[in-house]
Amino acid sequence: MTNPPGLLISAPSSGTGKTTVMLGLLRALAEDGLIVQPFKSGPDYIDPAFHRAAAGRASFNLDSWAMGDPLLGAISAQAAGADIVVAEGSMGLFDGVAKPGELGHGSSAETALRLGWPVVLVLDVGGQAQSAAATALGFRMYNPDLPFAGVILNRCASPRHERLTRLGMERAGLPVLGVLPRRGDLTLPERHLGLIQAVEHPDLETAIAGYAAFLREHVDLDAIKRAASSGPYGPSSVALPQPPAQRIALARDEAFSFTYPHLLEGWRSAGAEILPFSPLADEAPSADADLVWLPGGYPELHAGTLAAADTFLSGLRKHANTRPIHGECGGYMALGEVLVDKDGASHQMAGLLGLKTSYQKRKFNLGYRKAELLSPMPGFATGAALRGHEFHYSSIIEQPDAPLARVFDAEGAEGPQTGSRRGNVTGTFFHLIAEASA
Repeated sequence: MTNPPGLLISAPSSGTGKTTVMLGLLRALAEDGLIVQPFKSGPDYIDPAFHRAAAGRASFNLDSWAMGDPLLGAISAQAAGADIVVAEGSMGLFDGVAKPGELGHGSSAETALRLGWPVVLVLDVGGQAQSAAATALGFRMYNPDLPFAGVILNRCASPRHERLTRLGMERAGLPVLGVLPRRGDLTLPERHLGLIQAVEHPDLETAIAGYAAFLREHVDLDAIKRAASSGPYGPSSVALPQPPAQRIALARDEAFSFTYPHLLEGWRSAGAEILPFSPLADEAPSADADLVWLPGGYPELHAGTLAAADTFLSGLRKHANTRPIHGECGGYMALGEVLVDKDGASHQMAGLLGLKTSYQKRKFNLGYRKAELLSPMPGFATGAALRGHEFHYSSIIEQPDAPLARVFDAEGAEGPQTGSRRGNVTGTFFHLIAEASA
């Protein structure tokens, strides 16, 4: 069994326009009548929502550092029934951890190799012409085994600029799949964790339609379709991650939305009921839920609203008396005693953990995490080895509770952000991706 033919959209670095290309390409191909399956390489929890809006089909993360071949195969199998796969890379094409874990470096190039997807390299050619070919050729030859479809030249200033840049690509033997003129109105709004969330975009549908029209005018869609290819699935008998409970109350709004799609799909496909509720709307979790799960997000931007959400907070506290609650990153912060916002104001949170955090004392925390559980958390027993990713700017002021896990970075260095546990309540700063054996 093979995947539908696919491509991976990547670039030499962040900020080159690959997300704009990705969204425009997804929509343009869908407008042509194709069923398009999007994926995201790496641990990004924002881009998949944009992909879904553009393609009309759920997007999933594929992560060669955190996921073994069985889980990669199970997730890639979500492309069944699609006509073409389009995946978006993270950062630069070969960027990953400094040394491989048990599975890999976590680069977009590894994803493309494992799934057999040729790479479309998006190049920002601003300030250069023929020299851009040297960059592209370096990426083409860095790993000769990596399938390579061609390049899309972005931010081209003029017809003369295009002609000179194409000359370089022709000399290097690199197919040019499109040339995008320089425009200043094609960027997506950002904040401190990257793009704003799809639900917050003021007019996302108009923006995506504009990207598609722009791509259709300046990219050879037929050449891109012909370049798509695919390797075999990984083992397909392995299921997606199993649910941690039968009835799961899931916080879901602009403050809490960072949950990896493959987890939710695994929970649903195994028969779990997901019961969404909005803390920002002062909704309590379902009274008959077996588990409350608070994902990451942006509670630091809504701390005053959350502190005043009495129905939400009392519902959490009542649930915690008899049943488990778990919070990740922003959800972990909301379960604590105090959250200090960027202006230094302290806001009382649920108080189910003793954690006190500050967004005023900003500290950049980014990277893969390996965790060895010192006590159980929903879905996992003591001693389980988990893989995840951490990305936030908040600092811990105080953490008086028992640590939940020993937590290590991708190179094996043990860190202080261990998560914590009190009674039925657990929390971590890392976002769960998979159990290490998956």
